Amino acid sequence: MVASLGSGAMTNPIADIANSKCLFIIGSNLAEAHPVTSQRVFDAKAQGAKVIVADPRFTHTAWMADVYLRLNPGTDIPLINGMIHVIIEEKLQNQEFIEKRTTGFRKLADLVARYDPKTVEGISGVSVHEIQHAARLFVKAPAGAIIYCQGITEHTCGHDNVLDLANLALICGHVGRSGTGLLPLRGQNNVQGACDMGALYGNLPGYLRVTDDEGRRRIAQQWGMNDLPAKPGLSLVEMMTSAREGKVHGMYILGENPMIADPDTHHVEEALRRLDFLVCDEIFLSETAELAHVVLPAAYWAEKEGTVTGTERRVQWMHRAIAPTPGSKPDWRIICDIANKLGFDFSYNGPEEILREINKVIPSFTGITPERLKEKVGGIQWPCPTPEHPGTPILHVERFATADGLARLNPVEHRPPVEKTSEEYPLVLTTGRIVMHYNSGTETRRSPSLLKRSPEPYVDINPADAQGQGISNGEEVADINKRGEVRVKAAITNNIPPGVVFMHFHFPGTANILTLHDIDPIAKVPEYKVAACRIEKRE
Repeated sequence: MVASLGSGAMTNPIADIANSKCLFIIGSNLAEAHPVTSQRVFDAKAQGAKVIVADPRFTHTAWMADVYLRLNPGTDIPLINGMIHVIIEEKLQNQEFIEKRTTGFRKLADLVARYDPKTVEGISGVSVHEIQHAARLFVKAPAGAIIYCQGITEHTCGHDNVLDLANLALICGHVGRSGTGLLPLRGQNNVQGACDMGALYGNLPGYLRVTDDEGRRRIAQQWGMNDLPAKPGLSLVEMMTSAREGKVHGMYILGENPMIADPDTHHVEEALRRLDFLVCDEIFLSETAELAHVVLPAAYWAEKEGTVTGTERRVQWMHRAIAPTPGSKPDWRIICDIANKLGFDFSYNGPEEILREINKVIPSFTGITPERLKEKVGGIQWPCPTPEHPGTPILHVERFATADGLARLNPVEHRPPVEKTSEEYPLVLTTGRIVMHYNSGTETRRSPSLLKRSPEPYVDINPADAQGQGISNGEEVADINKRGEVRVKAAITNNIPPGVVFMHFHFPGTANILTLHDIDPIAKVPEYKVAACRIEKRE
């Protein structure tokens, strides 16, 4: 989205979904992964909005769709290009918006000319009629929005997937107005805030690239330093690969459980065991923390205060409900203590002081002061450049965040997934979440009530694939591929198409043993969503 719009953040508030007249949901099972947000989709439907859902599985989200597009895993770009083809071929695009607010339309039109619906049907499995119907429905809507999540980004072509969704929104003129926009749903609470603060391998706070000499020196000056490193660091998967190769010797893991959440678990375990020193900042002794040389006990969310920035750029103040468990500390205090031991001066007295520094360092946060946040119920959405500014619910109303104010249309070609099926591994494994558990399960697997409803992992298998192996519902099976073997119960269901199996990753020793650590060359995100495998019955 930065390459297209100049900003990578959600363009519209979550509440604004209810004002949309057509919602295109792709790569997201928000009914389970973001159930509160999904209620806004129901609100929109109640007011007459049409819902299009593209997903290999018939999920709880697909259940509420007016148009369901069952595409083959890893074929998002052909589907999106096919929809753009129909819109341009039938001259339905918003030409006025394209001419006034974008560049690159002719190159995009030339490329998608090759993605006619019949060609796309052969790649994606979505019929010609469905492609045409979805394209017409979306472009003709007075206000259309695109909702996507990790089903779009967790591919080796994830960067291109997002570029193409931006292309679709822009040629329809569905950006910069109420009920429109590109709405990426963040995977966890405060991921947006972490990214805003520079917790990305090539970024400084406020999305300044470390290679930006002027911006780097400005922030260094704010911190009382001459300069900061100009070389980007390593992404998550690159860290693990480098540790495995003996190039990274120490690691500090804060509130993360890569032994469950990262791809190719055996690769991760080997990398972590090769480290000379591993320290984990955690609330429970997670599977990763069990491998650590030192575990620093952290305060739980209800035991600390500070700001939280949600998926819609909304910054809110989180008040402490109870005192921290004896022996534990808030993360900011742990980080300050470590920094001071290393000889730096991290002399903050609380989250308020840290936020006041953020006000100085990040221009879009200048007006989001502790005093305002503590008084304002519902928080403030950045950018908020002055203490008097009300915040910005909708981005790109008059101009985009690029240097010239114009959005870029970026033609992208389809690239198939890294791993293809074969005679030995004839099935495609795709992964995701279920509503009863959260991410690596570090917290939810300690809840008796949630475990009662979802006590163990399982793999969804189509009846045709199960019958071929003589597998009955509830039987133990082995999911096997080049990276390992996982034993789980079989869940026979027509919600998964033949040739595809689905597994959630919330339990130890499950889906991510089998996923690939191959990454998108630009975004550095691993290929979680497509892996070749086979299923065997076990006694």
